Amino acid sequence: MKTLFIIIIILAGSNIKAQQLVEARIKVKGNCEECKARIERAADISGVKSVSWDINTKVAVVYYNPVKTQLQKICVAITQAGHDTDSLRANARAYKRLPDCCHYREKSCEKP
Repeated sequence: MKTLFIIIIILAGSNIKAQQLVEARIKVKGNCEECKARIERAADISGVKSVSWDINTKVAVVYYNPVKTQLQKICVAITQAGHDTDSLRANARAYKRLPDCCHYREKSCEKP
């Protein structure tokens, strides 16, 4: 009985450790609030706990479970939405689908 209790404690401890979140900071290009919403929505894949993209710094702070997903998958999801990351470039088709004001490669959003 004592041995069983010790095994349960060890297994529970390893499960808790596996659930720890990792923080990643990803440089993501974008211009405006529309970009912010799109980037955060795209990065919110299975295994991601939270995403917040800052318009001024162009950095997305992502908390994710490395057992359930990988940083590369998060970056791919962002580029598929049309936004370049520090490690990947969005393909031309995804970029062209962005609204005109979100075409960060050519210009920045201008407020009226």
